Amino acid sequence: MSKNCRLPDYTEYHFQPKEGLLYMLEGILIVAAVGCFFYHSWIACLCLAPVLFLFLKEKKRELAKKRRQELSGQFKDMVLALAANQKAGYSIENAVREAYRDMEMLYGEEGMICVEIRYIIAGLENNVVLEKLIYSLGMRSGLPDILQFADIFAIAKRSGGNMTDILTKTAVMIEQKTDTDKEIQLMLGARKTEQKIMNLVPFLIIFYVGGTSRGFFDVLYHNVIGIVIMTVCLGFYGAAYLLSRRIVEIEV
Repeated sequence: MSKNCRLPDYTEYHFQPKEGLLYMLEGILIVAAVGCFFYHSWIACLCLAPVLFLFLKEKKRELAKKRRQELSGQFKDMVLALAANQKAGYSIENAVREAYRDMEMLYGEEGMICVEIRYIIAGLENNVVLEKLIYSLGMRSGLPDILQFADIFAIAKRSGGNMTDILTKTAVMIEQKTDTDKEIQLMLGARKTEQKIMNLVPFLIIFYVGGTSRGFFDVLYHNVIGIVIMTVCLGFYGAAYLLSRRIVEIEV
């Protein structure tokens, strides 16, 4: 494997050009809405520019988390394929090569796990030990399951443990954890929808009152006291938003 080959870091996420443009526009709309509804000022929108960068950072964190969840499921399928190949009589190294064909049919050659298996095969051809390659994937993925598997795999290989049994039990453990996480997310689905609706309520109230009673909020705009009051309100809104996000984010 080439030393210049850069391996993916799954704890970070980089936008594709179109994706980055889409989220940039979404962030600009959010900043414009906050500036207009809370301050009635385009200057305030410019002052709130840091919110755009915080939004993009949070979006990257969400997408990185989603990608890691997908990688966890694909890794589970790879471990199952390894166990099946071991039962068929392949050595663990050859089982990895055979597992690539199964993963390619499931996820395509550009699937995350297929990319990783190609790195592993290239490493094996350069006499890098398999446990080191798996540990590298665990470190880059930030997934405890893969790191734990790498440690167990290394110990079992050194001590001559039942590799097929270990692979099967690991896949079952990851699958149980994945199923539990899916059940939790399903239960929280309605709460997340409620959270999104509640996040819009302050803007809807301001829009409704401002539209039906013109001039009602004029005293809060373009003066020092009004700016202070609206800034405090915005601070409470931001804190409530972050708290609601923490409440509905449960990780297994």
